Amino acid sequence: MNLLTNEAFHQKDKNNYLPTFIRFPITFQRAEGSRIWDVEGNEYLDALSGISVNNLGHCHPAVVEAIQKQASQLIHISNFYLSVPQAELSEKLLKITGMDRVFLTNSGAESVEGAIKIARKYASTKNRGSDILFFDGSFHGRTMATIAMGKQSMQQGFEPIPTGFRELPFNDIKALQAAINRQVSSIIIEPIQGEGGIRLADEKFLKALRTLCDEHDILLIFDEIQTGMGRTGEMFAHQHTGIKPDVMTLAKALGGGVPVGAVLTNEKAASTIKPGDHGTTFGGNPLVCAAALATIKVLQDKGFMDEVAEKGNWFKNKIKSWHEQTITEIRGKGLMLGIEFSFETKPLAQKMFDKGVLANATAGNVLRLLPPLNISYKDLEQIADVMKESVRDIKQHA
Repeated sequence: MNLLTNEAFHQKDKNNYLPTFIRFPITFQRAEGSRIWDVEGNEYLDALSGISVNNLGHCHPAVVEAIQKQASQLIHISNFYLSVPQAELSEKLLKITGMDRVFLTNSGAESVEGAIKIARKYASTKNRGSDILFFDGSFHGRTMATIAMGKQSMQQGFEPIPTGFRELPFNDIKALQAAINRQVSSIIIEPIQGEGGIRLADEKFLKALRTLCDEHDILLIFDEIQTGMGRTGEMFAHQHTGIKPDVMTLAKALGGGVPVGAVLTNEKAASTIKPGDHGTTFGGNPLVCAAALATIKVLQDKGFMDEVAEKGNWFKNKIKSWHEQTITEIRGKGLMLGIEFSFETKPLAQKMFDKGVLANATAGNVLRLLPPLNISYKDLEQIADVMKESVRDIKQHA
């Protein structure tokens, strides 16, 4: 009996893994660039990039080389000590972000948790309350604190939910102004909501956030976990507006596929943090720092970001040229794209999967596309063609 089958591995998964995921019936074994193959040799075109993690595609040679080299020298030490890659990555991150301090983490949720602690510690020194304002449609992670800033469906069964988090309507300046008081420590926002359906924060709204935070001496936190590292055609999404946060969270694409995140702050936000206030065992270990340095170097190649913006515009224009009546809106920047349909998009993502393209349905009726930033136009054309064929199939069987 051949054990290298999708079915065999999924049986192992059902027997052993905590049943938290509804998985597609496939087990991947290898990948390169925009292509990925399962254990049975079937090929897929990846238009999801591990949910905006593999921004350089799968197994980018520069990242692989950096990991291999570092693995042969030094993989892990305690943060009681400093490694060369961590010192270099910290310096590089401050240079490309314009921030003043950095703390390295393992994931996006851990980065947000760190940002929450920094904000509350800062507020405690200013005789302010600890409330954190967030916005409907947000997704900041799956820890107890981060689900308190998310959908109620994610909170069910995990009560009591941490308090001190207040939801506001997205892009509503009047509601924002009315919510500011002495109990507010900080405001957290995704410049472009990912799980929320690729909804863009209005520039006027971001400017109002920045102004209110300055006037009331509260911290503005930008969650750039999904939008960062070139996804939108700039290194960070907030750079499209020139509006700068006090604290920024990163993860996902930072390490080119390995788990690494970061919390970045200005000096004001960092000023109240003392030794022992925060820590991590694996965060910023030499291996992931080496991978992150290699990733950043590629992203900074001349013309790279311009190509991301150009590909995103090309793709949106391609879809608009169909004049497909079931498409109600196309949103996004760069290669962070959300196509809103007049129907639920889970069947569409399934149809595309059946035709060999990995995509994602989110926010009910939005198809989310996050292909590798260095994807070829030929592969983008294939994604577009498969999406068009899949929409046609769904309409025929409606």
